[in-house]
Amino acid sequence: MIEGLRKPVSFHQKSKVVIIGSGNVGEAIAYTLMVRKQANDIVLIDVDEPKAKAASLDIAHGTGFYRQVWVRTGTYEDCKDAQMIIITAGVGRKPGQSRLDLGSINVKIARDIARNIIKYNDNPIIVVVSNPADVVTAAVLEETGLRRGQVIGSGTSLDTARFRYFISSALHVDVEDIKAYVLGEHGDSQVPIWSNVTIAGIPLDVYESQTGIKIDRDEIASITKTSGADIIKGKGATFYGVSMAVSNITERIMNDQQGVVPVAHLMGARYGKWANVCFSMPCIIGSDGIEKTFNIPLSPEEEDALDRSVEIIRDMQNQLGIFTNLTGSLE
Repeated sequence: MIEGLRKPVSFHQKSKVVIIGSGNVGEAIAYTLMVRKQANDIVLIDVDEPKAKAASLDIAHGTGFYRQVWVRTGTYEDCKDAQMIIITAGVGRKPGQSRLDLGSINVKIARDIARNIIKYNDNPIIVVVSNPADVVTAAVLEETGLRRGQVIGSGTSLDTARFRYFISSALHVDVEDIKAYVLGEHGDSQVPIWSNVTIAGIPLDVYESQTGIKIDRDEIASITKTSGADIIKGKGATFYGVSMAVSNITERIMNDQQGVVPVAHLMGARYGKWANVCFSMPCIIGSDGIEKTFNIPLSPEEEDALDRSVEIIRDMQNQLGIFTNLTGSLE
């Protein structure tokens, strides 16, 4: 096999990311990490080994244009010295199907993957992308027994990116100037937090009054929530947006950037009615995973909506037999 003829380059400091699942999402993530130079050893694992080998070789061919990165296939044994493991394996969402509809089968797949990971690495940082990301994250945490901050769901990081994109488009300003969050479920009950939206530090209400531009908040909230389903309807899957979201999380972890990102994780006891449920809140992420969770101010309407979102996820956790014990503290 040609892939096996070349040995990995010897790096002063090796950075290794393992991606489990080489479907559209896993392959797009591997390509994005390679292009953004976020690891020098990227390993793809899949039950469909020929597919994983073809994907890794296709990506590896592109490394010759600007920088050598080792992109290859592997086995679970490759998890043993990985700084970060990304789980994308599972059944994809079909048109008209919610993320929560996928719960039963993808939780079973994720539990099996988690058992295999922990055989070779008892202290990894795991990022869960497989849908429904919130309950799959809870299942992986339960199966591995890791600290809560070590198992991170991509959660509403992509929904937040979509939210910021649509706001910037409506206001005709650079998306980097938009600060906003979508919290709760990575799914239909997600909650756009309008009360905290700022444009270059200016509250949205103030910005609208000074520019005379009024945006349709209901429309933006709606297209933020449904755009994933619209993409699936048009092309069968979403993978570029989520690959950039996961790349952003990877950068925070691999470079210990202490960045604030809304991700799914098990909420601690200090969150009272929200405790013991996996959903997205803004977190500081660094080399140890989630280091701090922020309970940001919400309007009464937003808090009510987040309560409903949390209960939807809690019900799904219960239906799937996920009764996660708190195994660590973020506080």
